[in-house]
Amino acid sequence: MIDSDGFRPNVGIILSNPDGKVFWARRYGQNAWQFPQGGIQDKETPVKAMYRELYEETGLLPEHVELVGETSDWLRYRLPKRMIRKNTNPVCIGQKQIWFILRMLGSDADFNLSTMENPEFDHWCWVDYWHPMNEVVFFKRKVYQKALSELEPLIEAQLQRTGQLG
Repeated sequence: MIDSDGFRPNVGIILSNPDGKVFWARRYGQNAWQFPQGGIQDKETPVKAMYRELYEETGLLPEHVELVGETSDWLRYRLPKRMIRKNTNPVCIGQKQIWFILRMLGSDADFNLSTMENPEFDHWCWVDYWHPMNEVVFFKRKVYQKALSELEPLIEAQLQRTGQLG
């Protein structure tokens, strides 16, 4: 499903633990780290896609998390020219994403990176909220900056309510 501008609809997931750290995962067999994300299927809402992707990539179920908020609009990034598959129709030039911020309710034992036949990730850890900006692939940095900036007040408010933020 590619829109008329060449962008594939997608969701991004920022998962925060009770200490305000975020889930950061290494792509399977690579030295590339990112937040969970994935495409929205035909007739699927962004929220349903988020929960599906969350399960497929982390093994977490809706009861393991609390949906804190989402970005107010689509955030877009373009793929580098070398990554665009020009022999597809329509041609996908990038992704447009709705980003969600979730708070972990379960425990680290609830994670299972092997729910799918071909796992997305092979390792994960909790990192400081802004840490991903230093490690994510260059062409996603502006989208990460926008998502983290827009959603930060929501997670800070959540941390204040739970007594985790001074």
